[in-house]
Formats: sequence, structure tokens, C-alpha cells
Amino acid sequence: MADPIGKTLWFILGNFTLTFLVLGLIVSLTAIARVPKPVGAALVIEKLLSWFLFFSVGVSYLYNAVFHIFFGQLAASFIGWADSPFQFEVGTASLGMAVGGFLAAFRSFDLRLGVLVPFSIFTLGAAIVHVYQLAKTGNEAPGNAGVMLYTDFAVPLFGLVLLWLQWSHGRPGIEEPSCRGR
Repeated sequence: MADPIGKTLWFILGNFTLTFLVLGLIVSLTAIARVPKPVGAALVIEKLLSWFLFFSVGVSYLYNAVFHIFFGQLAASFIGWADSPFQFEVGTASLGMAVGGFLAAFRSFDLRLGVLVPFSIFTLGAAIVHVYQLAKTGNEAPGNAGVMLYTDFAVPLFGLVLLWLQWSHGRPGIEEPSCRGR
């Protein structure tokens, strides 16, 4: 793939977790810029968390589901693994997380917590497997090492930090005493 457009598209599509994180940040910043000033911390956190859930959980894991369900052999080779029926299982788990991300994006703190915790466990678990495969077998496939590996750690941690910030700052105009303890 010598042409720069092809390389750029391959990077964007092959590193979809980074792509959708950045896209979510761009949409968040645009939404924040469009709000009447002054903008409080709670509103900034709300916009960041909403669009994080929509893009980094919803869209990203819908993309992941499509590849594992319909293009299992391609998904497996991208990770450096052999194709197996397990691709379908990973795909349906990803589809469940995607639906959860879409539902939680603009809903309650409790729903966001209920989606982000299992998403983070799954993604951090995948990161641990990727590190193990890298160390044990030298698997440096793009879906096992590099950007994908880093985002398997960074994306869920970023989401959990946003969730904690929302818990500590609250949501703009919404009081949720059951989850904030106030």
C-alpha cells in the first residue's frame, strides 16, 4: 500500500478505537463550544462522557461487532489469531456493549455506570491478553500490539475517569441523589 490515502484509511480503520475516541472528543468540543457561556465543569464533563459513550463504546463496538460477526477471518488475522467460531461470540458481546453505549450516552448516571464497568473489564481484559500474546508468542499483529494495545488500556481508563468526575461534579441541572450520596 504505497499511496498515502490508502495508508491513512488503513490507519483510521485499523485503529478504530483511537479513531472513534478522537471523533468523540471532536464532537464533544464542538458541543461545548456551542453552549452559552459561561460553561461549568459539570456541563463539560457531561458532554465529554455522553459523546465518549456514544462513540468509544457505541460506534466503536458496533464496528467491532460487524467485523467479528461478518468478517471473522479478517478480524482474527488482524489480531494475529486463527479464525474460530469464537469470533461470533466476541461479535455478539461487542454488539451488546455497543447497544449499551448508545443507550447510556444520554441517560442516567446509573445506566452509564452499568455500561462502563463491564465495557472496561472486557477491554482491559483484552489488553492483558494482548500483552500476554506479545510477550509469549511475539504477536505484533496490528490488532494485538501498537495503537490497539494502548487504547485497550487508555480508553476504558479515560471513560472511568469521566464517570468518576461526573459522580463528583454531578450533571448540569439534574440531581441524582441515589448515586451521588448527597
